[in-house]
Amino acid sequence: MKAKEIQELIDFISNSGLAEVKIETDEFKLSIKKNSEVPAAKNVENHYSQAAPAPSPEPAPKKDAPESNENSGPPLLEVKSPMIGTFYRSANPDSDFFVNIGDTIQKGQTVCIIEAMKLFNEVESEISGKIVKVLVDDASPVEYDQPLFLVEAQN
Repeated sequence: MKAKEIQELIDFISNSGLAEVKIETDEFKLSIKKNSEVPAAKNVENHYSQAAPAPSPEPAPKKDAPESNENSGPPLLEVKSPMIGTFYRSANPDSDFFVNIGDTIQKGQTVCIIEAMKLFNEVESEISGKIVKVLVDDASPVEYDQPLFLVEAQN
């Protein structure tokens, strides 16, 4: 199953009245739960040799009001996760992060990797601007549509 198919399945399930779906074939097992406190994706084989500490959840900005109260300048936009998986800021533990706070990014630039079902998927920014905040710790599980970065939009 490809990442796009998984994303379409997640969209379908989120729009249906189902709370949980389990799919099992000879090739894979997939379990999706709505409003679960347990991460939906578990990283079986992490490309990092060291276990990452459990992240402390940070409150994400409200989707209706992405602009921060502290910032009266340009609006802050979110770069969101296109899928469920494990968030990595670099290609491997020895590499530099794709982006850091203060970096200017362009539309189409790779900002992170999401590992889903042992596939490493590059996440490209859909906006241009300056990275203001990284909302997720490296090697942490993420949900579909979860904000990953706050970006100050360019005019």
